[in-house]
Amino acid sequence: MSSHVRSTPVETAHGAHAVLEIATGLWRTQTLVAALEIGLFEFLTGDGLDVAETSRAAGIEERPADVLLTACTALGLLVREKGRYRLGPEATQYLVPGRSDYLGDYVRMLHEYANPGWIRAGSAVKSNFPSKVIPNYEKNMFDVGQRPDFFWDGLFAYSTITARALVGAIDLSGARLLDVGGGTGAFVIELCRSFPDLVATVYDLPHVCDKATEKISAACLADRINTKPGDFFDEELPSGYNTMLLSMILHDWDESTNGALLEKCFRALPPGGRVLVSELILDDDRTGPLDAALMSMNMLVGTWGRNYTESEYVGWLQEAGFREVRTVRYDGAGANGVLVGVKP
Repeated sequence: MSSHVRSTPVETAHGAHAVLEIATGLWRTQTLVAALEIGLFEFLTGDGLDVAETSRAAGIEERPADVLLTACTALGLLVREKGRYRLGPEATQYLVPGRSDYLGDYVRMLHEYANPGWIRAGSAVKSNFPSKVIPNYEKNMFDVGQRPDFFWDGLFAYSTITARALVGAIDLSGARLLDVGGGTGAFVIELCRSFPDLVATVYDLPHVCDKATEKISAACLADRINTKPGDFFDEELPSGYNTMLLSMILHDWDESTNGALLEKCFRALPPGGRVLVSELILDDDRTGPLDAALMSMNMLVGTWGRNYTESEYVGWLQEAGFREVRTVRYDGAGANGVLVGVKP
């Protein structure tokens, strides 16, 4: 008797569905992008609209309006009742322009800056070279001059949501914090809102610090947050801080660069000072989690880095001189844990 067990039609269909769901992931992304491009989620605030009303509001014909509304409903972004479409809870919170958690600019940033490289991901895999266009590979990839506002606003929103989750993972009461590569200030703004005696500095490239200053002023936190322009590749980190934060930074770079940056943190901190490394951390057995694994692919496509395991981060921190290294897990949009190291 043969030991071979044939798959039943149901089993085969289930397996095929799993593969096809991966293969058609782009369809979901582009449905969301199309909805944002025509302002769909703005039109559907309040009592919602039917197909004809949506068609007129968006200035499109009824056929694409009908198809798009149906797809967004199937994705869970909209609710259909009595022929009218209104926003679901996720769309209400994250996809209406002007609301505090608006992620539409982040979606647009991914669409215009990250996704073209993803289409050529096979090139990055075969060449070990970013497939996303970077103007000058010999320079810091973030030192590229002016980017449109939606680029910075998108990253700010994504980082803000992540920072809110970090608040519950680590106590920063009374800290003097340097946010290394702090971008436009999303993390320090959110952290200062939660820890009233925290003072902080954003350390980043000059044109990024200009954007951070605007965000800090808008948050009415200029008395507790300032900026310091610099380049952590070319300079020692400024001293005078007892806590240094590297949030979603180390995944951009290779192992030797990360080790050197942590050594700079160690030299700049006083005894008893802490470094915080917040990232989407890969499992040590490299089986997941999925968001960390896919972010690592995103780094392959667009940077010289990747996402790393807890053991790798712990090793670099210890080699830099930090002790009492521990990991605090949390569930954030851009991170699932923060590693804490203390300078003896």
